[in-house]
Amino acid sequence: MKTAQIFLLLGALAGFFSVAFGAFGAHVLQDSLSPHMFSIFNKAVHYQGLHAMALLFTGLLMSLSPSRLLRWAGISFIAGILLFSGSLYALSLSGIRMLGAITPLGGLSFLTGWLLLAAGGWKYGNRT
Repeated sequence: MKTAQIFLLLGALAGFFSVAFGAFGAHVLQDSLSPHMFSIFNKAVHYQGLHAMALLFTGLLMSLSPSRLLRWAGISFIAGILLFSGSLYALSLSGIRMLGAITPLGGLSFLTGWLLLAAGGWKYGNRT
């Protein structure tokens, strides 16, 4: 399987689970979590959904013009979803505040992914 296909598959699955987790939160967790923890859960859903789209876009762009920059952008988005959203899901459901220490690593992964996507997009736009 090509890297672009992997990004498209994982982006679609991340989008699917973002919607599923959002529905689960709205219909099951809303009354069982504190408002603060519910807000944290929703932030995880939101960022997962946004970066599922970024991963899909990266996969599409990579299918047109494979590059290391885009490959690392996709890897960064995947790492960000796992670290950022994953740690916020775990924090909100467990209440273990120490898990919040992982979240900034996911945020840095997201930022790295966006910069690499910008560089890869720039390179793609400048090809002849």
